[in-house]
Amino acid sequence: MIIFPAIDLKDGRPVRLTKGDFATTEQVADDALETAKRFEAAGATHLHMVDLDGALTGHPVNDAIVQNVAQHTNLFIEIGGGIRNEDHIKTYLGSDAHAGGKVARVILGSVAIDQPDFTKEMIARYGERIAIGIDAMNGFARGGGWLEGSKVRFTDLACAMTEAGAKTIIFTDISKDGTLSGPNLEQLAELTEAAGAQGADIIASGGVATIDDIKALAGLGLGGAICGKSIYKGTLRLEDALSYQ
Repeated sequence: MIIFPAIDLKDGRPVRLTKGDFATTEQVADDALETAKRFEAAGATHLHMVDLDGALTGHPVNDAIVQNVAQHTNLFIEIGGGIRNEDHIKTYLGSDAHAGGKVARVILGSVAIDQPDFTKEMIARYGERIAIGIDAMNGFARGGGWLEGSKVRFTDLACAMTEAGAKTIIFTDISKDGTLSGPNLEQLAELTEAAGAQGADIIASGGVATIDDIKALAGLGLGGAICGKSIYKGTLRLEDALSYQ
């Protein structure tokens, strides 16, 4: 199970939210690159980044910061937030589908809900460099920086995208995100049974607080776990989590 420490960007700074509420924005570090290098020095090989400004505006905003981290570390970087068309994808991956920018993977979230045919086309074109991000509240996917609801159940969206060739599904239970209350193991198990059975790696996000949560996620056979506030608040040592990688 791959451990992804997380850097969420707002106004150019690493921050954390609680339950996706932008009113709870809390700066947790001064500089994204310094933070990424600290994670790398601790042994991390992967990094999860989110452009929160991009998620709100519908286009990349903090892309220069993301690319700077990619250029000055050896981390496998995935980025989500505001990626709504192919030009946005090329902003991070470069103009060639299998080369170009050092960002390894982009996460499509809102467009997977609003434009499923386009999303499937991008999966076909860019392959494993596309991940599907599913942020859910009460079992239904949300988009637009978590502000827009839908009638699409999270497992239905995951299965549709996996059938189209998606190899990575990143699942966030919004009600758990930033709460340090533990991940939604029940929904993650449901997702693993649905999309994981079709060959997709399921990456858990939201609620991770302690090493016991990491153990529980590893027990589900997940492909990865994203750790954000727990690392910044010190309830989870990154080095301990990495022992499960």
